[in-house]
Amino acid sequence: MTDPTDTRARVLVVEDDLANRVLLTRLLERTGYDVTAVGEGAAALDEVLASDASVVLLDVGLPDIDGLEVCRRLRAQPATRMLPIILLTGRSSVEDVVEGLDAGADDFVAKPYEVEVLLARIRSSLRLRAALAEMEAAHGVVAALANAVEAKDVTTESHCQRLANYAGRLAQAIGLDGKELRAVTYGALLHDVGKIGIAESILNKPGPLDDAEWAEMRTHPLIGAQICAPLSSSRTFLPIIRGHHERWDGRGYPDGLRGDSIPLGARIVGLVDAFDAMVNDRPYRAARAPVDALRELRTESGRQFDAGLVPRFVSIIEDGLSGASPNLLATSGLLTFRGAN
Repeated sequence: MTDPTDTRARVLVVEDDLANRVLLTRLLERTGYDVTAVGEGAAALDEVLASDASVVLLDVGLPDIDGLEVCRRLRAQPATRMLPIILLTGRSSVEDVVEGLDAGADDFVAKPYEVEVLLARIRSSLRLRAALAEMEAAHGVVAALANAVEAKDVTTESHCQRLANYAGRLAQAIGLDGKELRAVTYGALLHDVGKIGIAESILNKPGPLDDAEWAEMRTHPLIGAQICAPLSSSRTFLPIIRGHHERWDGRGYPDGLRGDSIPLGARIVGLVDAFDAMVNDRPYRAARAPVDALRELRTESGRQFDAGLVPRFVSIIEDGLSGASPNLLATSGLLTFRGAN
C-alpha cells in the first residue's frame, strides 16, 4: 500500500514488451499511480517532460535507444537530472548493475521481479525525490532570509554575501569541504537573520547603543537560531548562527563559550564578521583601513579570536584572494543572491 503522496505521482513505464507494458500499467494504476507507458527510448525522452513524470521505470533492452543511453541523456538535462530512474532488466550480473548505476540510474530491479519489491523501490525513489525537493526549497528560504536581513538593515548591504565568501575561503583554507563547507557558507549568510526581530531604530542608530539597546541587540543570535530551526538542514548551521558572537576568552554572548567549545564554524564566521564590520561604514563610525583591521585581528588573536584561524585569514586578505578569486557562491553552485560580490 502506498503513501497518500505516492498515489498522486506520475510513473512513466518504458518497456518494449507489450504484455509486460500492459501488466505494469494495470498494476500501477490499481495501486493508485497515474501511468504513462511507451515502448521505445525516443518516445520515453519525449514523454518524460510531457507527462511530468515523478519516476521512470526503464527497461534496458529497448529496440531503438537502449535504456542506458536514455538514462544518460536524462541525466545530461537540467530538468531531469534529479528525476528518479529505476532500471528494469533481465541482466543482473555485478557488471550490469555497475553499468546501470554509472549511467545515472537510482535503482536496479532484475526481472522477473517481485511486485511488492518493485512497489517498495518506487516508494523509496519518490521519498528521495521529495527530500531533494525539500532541500531545494530550503535553499530558497535561505536566500529569502539573507536578503530580508539586508533589506531591513540598509547599512550592511551585501554584508551577508561578503561574509559567505570570506568564510567559505577560510573554511577551504583549513581543509573543510562538502557538508562542512556548505554549513559554514549558510551560517555566514544567515548569521544576522535574527536582526529581523530587532528594532530598526537600534540597527540604524547613528551613535553608541545604551545598555538596554545593547541587551536587545545581543538577542539576535538566539532569535536567528529560532527562525532557522524549522529548516530541515538547519542542524548543520544553527550552532554558527547562535555562536558567531562568542569569544575565544569566554567573554562573548549568548552562552559565554570559551576556546574549542565554540563551534568551529562560529569561530570562522565571528572572525570574518569582525573584519568586514571594521572595513565598512557603520551608522556610528566610518570604515577603517584594511591594514588597521588586520592589525586589530592580530592583536585580538587568542583573546577574541581563535589564534589558529587569524593567520590563515590574514593571509587570504593580504594575498588579495578575496577580490581576485571568483565568487565562492557562484563557483560552488550553492546559491546566487542579488548584489553578491
